[in-house]
Amino acid sequence: MLPVLVLASRSPHRAKVLERLDAPFETRHSEVDETPITGESPAQRAQRLALAKAQAVAARWDGPHPALVIGGDQVAHDGENLLRKPGTLAKARAQLLASRGRWITFESALAVVHSGSGAMAQGAAPVRVRFAELSEAELDAYLAVEQPLDAAGALYSERLGAVLLHAWEGADPSALIGLPLNLLHRLTSELGWPLLSTPWGRGNAP
Repeated sequence: MLPVLVLASRSPHRAKVLERLDAPFETRHSEVDETPITGESPAQRAQRLALAKAQAVAARWDGPHPALVIGGDQVAHDGENLLRKPGTLAKARAQLLASRGRWITFESALAVVHSGSGAMAQGAAPVRVRFAELSEAELDAYLAVEQPLDAAGALYSERLGAVLLHAWEGADPSALIGLPLNLLHRLTSELGWPLLSTPWGRGNAP
């Protein structure tokens, strides 16, 4: 039976990436506690939360068909400090000023859980970016347009935030948005439903 695709996130940015598949999917809020654990590395935190989100939504799934639940998390850091979602323009500005000319790592993790069998697969797609040395006026113009209050490191790379970046290292540009499609394809393939050959949205979905 073809499972229902479910994104365990209310993030419009992750949803827009998933829309590229041209397949129907649902979104659910995981309601997972994201309090950091002492001694946990940024990569470990991202992977733990991605799996927790997918498992939480899978456990509550009560649809008529099983769900293939996608959980994702992203943690930005400079090697020493976490760059959280700023929440305010003042904090976003401070983050961007501190990031100018520096390499920042975005740890993007995914987990996929089948609600019926409990089968799961998880992985990570880290990306390192070097921020351009933009002027304060340029950063203020970016902030005024994008208002990136809910983005780790205040970076909306899929939009005007591309001008903030001088260089990047990684396997998948969509990892910066928090939903690396090449990793997602690998994980769904491990579970038996590869994204590119499973007929979601082509007349065979439940």
